[in-house]
Amino acid sequence: MVSRPQKIILLKLLSLVSVVRGYAIALMIAAQLFTAAFILSPEAPLSEVLLSGNLWWLILATALSIAGGYIINNFYDQEKDLINRPRRSKLDQMLRQQTKLSGYFILNFASVLAASAVSFQAALFFSGFIFLMWYYSHRLKKIIFIGNLTSAILSVMPLFILVVYFKSFSSIIVVHACFLLLLLASRELLKDLENLTGDLVLGYKTIPVVYGVRWAKIIGILLIALTFVPSMVLILYYDIHAMRYYFYMTMAILPYGALLLWRARERRDYLILHALLRLGIIVGVFSIVLLNPERLIYGWF
Repeated sequence: MVSRPQKIILLKLLSLVSVVRGYAIALMIAAQLFTAAFILSPEAPLSEVLLSGNLWWLILATALSIAGGYIINNFYDQEKDLINRPRRSKLDQMLRQQTKLSGYFILNFASVLAASAVSFQAALFFSGFIFLMWYYSHRLKKIIFIGNLTSAILSVMPLFILVVYFKSFSSIIVVHACFLLLLLASRELLKDLENLTGDLVLGYKTIPVVYGVRWAKIIGILLIALTFVPSMVLILYYDIHAMRYYFYMTMAILPYGALLLWRARERRDYLILHALLRLGIIVGVFSIVLLNPERLIYGWF
């Protein structure tokens, strides 16, 4: 039998996981590991890449800073979440605002400290990353177009630090980044459509608020259509091995998603589309392994 104090502790732990979006942090860690092993260091033994102390310091700095970013975003979005997500908002409120702010500063300090174990430049990068996440939550997310673009860029910045660390910049990375940015921008637009009620009440200048739902859908469909460009470039001009099947799948499914978006009427419709798009991103992260699946068997030493 679980006692009342134990229930409270459990609820607060669940609240913490909800606030910092534990699943999103886990996905970013997987994305960084796969990117490092299969894109940025394709020739180095896997054991050498995955046992690199500096890589794990960067991953730790990323996880801590993202957790802090979600906390400050939750702090500023408390009123909006009460309108758009009342059930999850009640769980999030199990943690006091003062506790959240204390955790935010501790996580950010620990993130910069972890990055400084790699280099001074890494510490500067994460300091800038942390500041940009705060400024996005405080100001930029309320500005039309700028908020969507900033959120998409913030989502890929932790991968950029790996490009700098491994000194492995190539055109295929740019094309992959374009594809991911378009997917993330589509996701941000879906989030704006989901949160329309709260944005209207609190005066956020999002695309659906300023231009209306119809134009927001048109822009969303355009973003989905643009994902075909980097997909075709990767398939036709780069040797991406079995990962091409992921892009074949996305090109087959995304037009159906665009149709569903056009027909969407209720918040539930946007939530379903958001979940499908998130699933596509998750599958894409794990599909990085398909760039060289034999590496998992023969590439360790």
